[in-house]
Amino acid sequence: MIIIGDDWAQDHHDIELMSENGDVLARFRVQENVDGLAELLAKITEHSREADDDEDGDEEVLVGIERDNGPWVSALRSYGYVVYAINPVQSARCRSRFSLAGAKSDVGDAHVLADTVRTDRRQLRAVADDSLEVEGLKILARTHKTLIWERRRHLNRLRYNLIQYFPAALDAFDDLTSAEAVELLTKAPTPEQAAASTLTQIKAVLKRAQRRMIEDRALAMRTVFRAPGRLTQPGALSSAHAAATVAMLAVAAAIEAQDRPSRRPGHHSVRATPSSTDHQITSRHGSNGRSTGTRRIR
Repeated sequence: MIIIGDDWAQDHHDIELMSENGDVLARFRVQENVDGLAELLAKITEHSREADDDEDGDEEVLVGIERDNGPWVSALRSYGYVVYAINPVQSARCRSRFSLAGAKSDVGDAHVLADTVRTDRRQLRAVADDSLEVEGLKILARTHKTLIWERRRHLNRLRYNLIQYFPAALDAFDDLTSAEAVELLTKAPTPEQAAASTLTQIKAVLKRAQRRMIEDRALAMRTVFRAPGRLTQPGALSSAHAAATVAMLAVAAAIEAQDRPSRRPGHHSVRATPSSTDHQITSRHGSNGRSTGTRRIR
């Protein structure tokens, strides 16, 4: 068995090869390209042949690295290596086992990753040997999740910005992402402009948003916009906040538009189970001949 600690950087990898007994076999750096991969494979082959306990040089290879995707990881998996994706927080905590000062270095991190796989791999999860369709679905799921977080982040900023100069907007709209809120706040982003909106204009916006009880909604919104006694910001500050509001609405709309394709993954890779609302995804057999089984995504 050969264990690899792979400290990944943007364009290179610091590698440590370790035996099953914890002996360091080699330390070196390779670039993340075809030549670097070839150099790594040559080193693995060299030390496999030197192993006394494996005459045919076909040893099991385990890899510890702080990521589970990308062309480098895919290449390692294609050679039948078992790849363990170790969370950077997890590896940082393991670092204290080797250095009380917690000093960080690329060479040291590669050693930590290799030894963590050697001693604690029963507590780690190997990267699943999924089909290309499932890998694509995972990318779409991660993208969808990221866009949801970004959208929520921008909406929180929008809400905070409105509190600074136009709190009536938060009373008028339950959902700042609704069609009527986006249109009205884009066309009338200041308290003065919103108060000047006529009942007819508000009703037209609600009609385009396909809302019900348009008359009552429009009257309630105009009442909120024209409510007396609210504090306002000076003109220059109000205009600056208004420009920020329009920009944030545009960014939120762009995120929403880009998120739509990620909600429609290929149907050939997902099939509904007849007895459950879950979706079942079947992975292909791993390169070691063992089936990776069935995984569920809720």
